[in-house]
Amino acid sequence: MDRKTRKRLHDALNACNAIQSFVAGCTFADYEKNLMLRSAVERQFEIIGESLHLAECDSPELAELIPDLRRIVGMRNRIIHGYDSVDDELMWQTVQTHVGTLATQLAGILESGDA
Repeated sequence: MDRKTRKRLHDALNACNAIQSFVAGCTFADYEKNLMLRSAVERQFEIIGESLHLAECDSPELAELIPDLRRIVGMRNRIIHGYDSVDDELMWQTVQTHVGTLATQLAGILESGDA
């Protein structure tokens, strides 16, 4: 895997870790009423989506290693272009059910050097 792709994967992993740190100890009610927290989480999702999009451009095999890659990029696009229709409950569910899995996938790819 080239240096640029590794950096982009690290950026995505760091964003996953940031999201997990931001929401630690929070409930959905906490998330929903805290504009700063929601904004911070959404920004990290933007970073994840953009970094994975750029990494895939350089290393198309990432789509096989990260099965939800295109959905992740689509979510990034939705947050940026559909900012006025972001569903807080969907964002929260994604944080709770997918961010940890993605972090594990990214760490594994970086550790193995598969990309």
